[in-house]
Amino acid sequence: MEQLKKIIKGKDVRIMFTEGWDLRVIKAAAALAKEHILIPVLNGPRDKIVQKAKENNIDLSAVEISDRNEYRRMDEMILKMVELRKGKLSALECCDLLEKEQYFATMCLAMDEVDGLVGGATISTRETLRAALQLIKTKQGCDIVSSSFLMTKGSTKYIFGDCSLNINPSVDELVDITMQCAKTAQVFGIEPRVGLLSYSTFGSGAGESVEKVKEAIKRLRRLPLAYEVDGEMQLDAAVAQEVAELKAPNSPIAGRVNTFIFPTLDAGNIGYKLMARFGGFEAVGPILQGMRKPLNDLSRGANEDEIYKMAIVTAAQKLLAE
Repeated sequence: MEQLKKIIKGKDVRIMFTEGWDLRVIKAAAALAKEHILIPVLNGPRDKIVQKAKENNIDLSAVEISDRNEYRRMDEMILKMVELRKGKLSALECCDLLEKEQYFATMCLAMDEVDGLVGGATISTRETLRAALQLIKTKQGCDIVSSSFLMTKGSTKYIFGDCSLNINPSVDELVDITMQCAKTAQVFGIEPRVGLLSYSTFGSGAGESVEKVKEAIKRLRRLPLAYEVDGEMQLDAAVAQEVAELKAPNSPIAGRVNTFIFPTLDAGNIGYKLMARFGGFEAVGPILQGMRKPLNDLSRGANEDEIYKMAIVTAAQKLLAE
């Protein structure tokens, strides 16, 4: 995280928080502003935000507040939203939707009022993603949005994906997830060595899931990738050199994998939580991947520190994706 701070500090990256009146968000924004890491923008009623900060003795002098009722480009925003929805909604319907914090905040990102968006402190992932997919949409060449976690312990860093969105990805979706996770690894200064995980290592097991991973690997190998990818492989073959020498002696990355692609959401979600609970790793995420602009979804149970870190991640996505 310190490395990311150095990258974004002084670049005046503007990150909006969808639920700017939430106390956890206010505290995180104030800390970011105090350290001059980025420019926090709190979305919500100004009087409500100011009052809550005052009650908790929080200095917001270096924090911006974006109050929908003070927004001077509302007519332009409504027309832009009608355009983005391609006639599926009338101007009146868009005006009604913009009363919701997630739609107004997402449109601020769509219109480049801010550089990134962090939301979900009080609303569901489904609500956050619905607005994002309707208004920001996926990057060219990406058919899905996926998620990853940065797993850190001391100087050790791994990327795990997908751990929170795609339940049982198809072959094509697994290919997309792999490429998105590799890009996220690069954002965090990790040279991706990508392993597609399975309960089989290069044919030691059989089954529908194994065949899916094998086919994904075949398709990935046809692409001009700037990083190494291999599989299918079991976790021990992916991380332990002595196991890799026995199970995968011909693999260029077995025993050295740092970017792990799970075949299902069950495996990914359980895997990252095991690392966090029993392995002592810090899990930063979920980090959304595949969107045209950087935005991330918080857990509704997120604390101030997690919100603070997610804002830094979002700012880094903005700068390092350019």
